[in-house]
Amino acid sequence: MKIKENSAIQYIGCDDTDLDLFENQYVVPEGMAYNSYLIDDDKIAVTDTVDARKSNEWQTNLKAVLNGRHPDYLVVHHLEPDHSANIGWVMETFADCKIVCSAKAAAFLPQFFGTDFAGRVLTVKEGDTLSLGTHTLQFIMAPMVHWPEVMVSYEQSEKVLFAADAFGKFGALCNETDDWACEARRYYFNIVGKYGNPVQTLLKKAAALDIQTICPLHGPILKENLGYYIDLYQTWSSYQPETKGVFIAYASLHGNTAKAAEELAVMLEAKGEKVAISDLSRADIAECVEDAFRYDRMVLCASSYDGGVMPLMRDFINHLSDKTYQKRTVALVENGTWAPSAARTMRALLEPLKEITIVDTVVTIKTSLTTDSRAALKLLADELTR
Repeated sequence: MKIKENSAIQYIGCDDTDLDLFENQYVVPEGMAYNSYLIDDDKIAVTDTVDARKSNEWQTNLKAVLNGRHPDYLVVHHLEPDHSANIGWVMETFADCKIVCSAKAAAFLPQFFGTDFAGRVLTVKEGDTLSLGTHTLQFIMAPMVHWPEVMVSYEQSEKVLFAADAFGKFGALCNETDDWACEARRYYFNIVGKYGNPVQTLLKKAAALDIQTICPLHGPILKENLGYYIDLYQTWSSYQPETKGVFIAYASLHGNTAKAAEELAVMLEAKGEKVAISDLSRADIAECVEDAFRYDRMVLCASSYDGGVMPLMRDFINHLSDKTYQKRTVALVENGTWAPSAARTMRALLEPLKEITIVDTVVTIKTSLTTDSRAALKLLADELTR
């Protein structure tokens, strides 16, 4: 499948609709796409391979497009196994093919394949080019987006950016919907989100290019309204809130803390606020991370537990810390029958985070909601919307 009419670039990737967990941790109800491309010119270049789960299908796709020919280059943008599992097969099958990659990727090759493919690796650096005939690849280093060996490449004649894991999303292409941002956002903050500064560096480099198509390693090929996708990446990678609103995450032992969270949500909505709410006991933690970054304010509601806080809440805050959560306002609601301890524990976990404002008003519930604690929730709603 050509990426656009009259293009020399063909899509040879695969959908994995049977996958339930990406990276063995992220729920992917719509599966996952492993993208790979072939540039058909005087010299033939294949960009990346796919996960081992889809090796047979990808090898069949590649052979069909080659139609008896051999690729001259295998361009490796990213060595993570979901993109590199077939490198060994390519090098064994096509004796004249050379790997094109960053120096760091070349150093990693023996760790993945037990060999450095001596004499068959062309290492490239920032600004290097590779002529294929009428097509020329320009290489741009993108370390820590989101591995240290990552690079992207820009095909100069068709103005295509091969973006590695940037601009990727969860979901198989056969299940693609119009709402790109939802699963792209969840993908970004959970896969790439820790590395906002490197993403910003890459975006600055990309701004100097005339990009008309973005070919990521996951998700759809982006051809129209590219400013929309780039602007979202600017927002996400600079840790700015995308949406004015409140995300409420709660961890409730017996349901009383859940009731408090739900009543607070109603109070906030009555004030015209956009509200998202999640039960940490049942929600996809990756979606909770996504919502925490999406909104400008967050409320954490948790039961006290063993002199601290429910482990689910501790785990959620640790997830946020791992992804460099910052530049947000956070409010705390705690519950405890005899010795409420959740708020001080959550505060201690949040205080090391960068540019986090913790709301002065802390609501303490002792077992179940009362007239006084409901009044405290109302005061908190007032403070959050002031």
